[in-house]
This record gives sequence, C-alpha cells and structure tokens, in this order.
Amino acid sequence: MGSDEVKKFNCIITGAGGFVGQALASALLADPLVSKLTLTDIFKPDVPQTTSQSGVETRCLDADLTSLETCQSLFTPDINLIYLLHGIMSGAAEANLELGLKVNIDSTRQILDILRHTNPGVKVIYPSSLAVYGPPATPTTKITELNTPVPGTSYGAQKHICETLLDDYSRRGLLDGRVTVRPGKPTGAASSFASGIFREPLKGEKCTLPVSKDLEIWICSPRTVVKNLIIARDIPKEKFPGTRLVNIPGVTVTIREMLEALKAVGGDEALKLVEEKRDDATEKIVLSWPTRLDISRAKALGFAEDGTLTNTLKEYIDDYGGKIS
Repeated sequence: MGSDEVKKFNCIITGAGGFVGQALASALLADPLVSKLTLTDIFKPDVPQTTSQSGVETRCLDADLTSLETCQSLFTPDINLIYLLHGIMSGAAEANLELGLKVNIDSTRQILDILRHTNPGVKVIYPSSLAVYGPPATPTTKITELNTPVPGTSYGAQKHICETLLDDYSRRGLLDGRVTVRPGKPTGAASSFASGIFREPLKGEKCTLPVSKDLEIWICSPRTVVKNLIIARDIPKEKFPGTRLVNIPGVTVTIREMLEALKAVGGDEALKLVEEKRDDATEKIVLSWPTRLDISRAKALGFAEDGTLTNTLKEYIDDYGGKIS
C-alpha cells in the first residue's frame, strides 16, 4: 500500500439485524472508507437498501456469539473495525437474568478477549446505555462521564461491566475502544415504546403507551445516532485521555411533548392510534434512567448534536416512509 493510500475498513457489525444496526450498515455501505462489511445477528440480517453504494464487499451471517468457536471464526485478524451492537435489551434482561449475563457479558468478554490476541489495538465501538448510571440524585441533575454508575436494572449493570472492561483493555493498549452511551421494530427494550409511539402511528398502526405522559426521557434521532457512531470511529485515540466513555448528544423531552410532535407531523389521526395502558414494570425501569446528560465532552470531540422532535419525525418519514399531515 502506497504511503498516500488511505487504509480502508474491513468492518463487522454484531446485532446488525436491529434498527440501529441496519441504519449503521446503510451508512457504512455508502462510505468510501469501507471496503468490506460483515453483518451478523442471531438470524441472517438483510443488506439494507442504499441510494449510493461504494462497492463494499458484503456478507450476512447468522451467528451465536455465545459460542467460542463461532466468534473465533468471525473475528479474524483482517478485521480492523468492530461495532458491538448485539445484546439482550433492558426489559428482557430484567426478566431473564441468566440470558442477560450470557449474551450481554459473557459473549462480549469472549469477543474482546479474542480481539486483544488476534487483532491487538483494533478499533472497537461499543454503544452502551444511559441505564448504566441509574436514577439521578435530583430530576435536574446533569450526568457526566465521571458520575459513579449505580445501575437500577440488570441490563444497566451488565452494560457497565462491559464498559469497564473495554475501558481497561484500552488503557492497557490491548484494544482501541470507544464507548458511546446512547439513548435507547419493537424489541425487549423497555424504551421501545419511545420509538413505537412515533413509528407505528406514522404507519397507520396502533401502539401502546405504558408510562405517564409527564415522564421525562433522554432521546436521540436515528440519523444522529448513526452519524455519531461513525464519528466515534474517526476520532484519534490520542483525543481520549482517561476514560473512553462519551455521552453522545440527545435531548430531554416529556412523553407529552413527544405526542405533541406526533400530532404536529401526523395529525389527530396518528395521535388517536396511541393507546394509554400503564405498565408498572416498564415505568419502574424507565424511571431508573437519568434524563439529562452533560454532552460537553462529546461536543469538544466533534460529535453531532441532535435536532428538534419535529425535525426528527420528518427525517424518519424521509428515511423510512410514513404518513404526514
């Protein structure tokens, strides 16, 4: 390779069949810096449709990442960029402790240990969760990356364990990890209603709202999440003194404000499709998450800030289709 030739990425995305995984894959397929892309999940993921492709060599595989043999065959020395998006989400991890431990901790450690031996220093992007922090001291407390995590759920504890492990491996120079705390098709995530109350009504389908309209949450648009996952890849490791953890930008909103945005974009017809049906278990989980994050470190590193709720909905319709009044 000539000295003026840019080294291209041979990338793998785990959990690539999910919403964020597919959106990230679509962006990477159009990225001229990517030469190869492996998409893997417990089922064989699709190759997302893109308006512009840069000739990326793509393969899609179903894989059990709790299997050592499978992981050894997947994470080969030629891979130089890894996005670890797989996992058992919040509600499901709370309901099934053993499964959460196996997938969220054991498989992640297994992958990191393979990588530090076969691909020392390789770049690993790990999207974590604000669930690691636990509830704030007060409703207006702003959480920084240096807050002591006190997870209020098994999911938060499991993600925190993996954050700490990747942070330590990066400190030792074994891997080049970047941990992004990001906001949370319905999944086992307790936060799935937050996207569902936009997604389903805009498709003309009913959805359930399991929490109070006055509840606050920290959210981020799909475009901003994907944009920042790529930005995380391109920041030099020297700009991460100390912890590799970064709170990527988002916005604090109430559920009521989200419904108002839905009405503004989709009209009364869309709003009527949201059925209020409180679920104490879901609300308890969501109340254990902080609602205000300090994003000053992310801004200093060049991460993109999020826009308004209405703009997010219009972007969603542009990207995924739906109805607009």
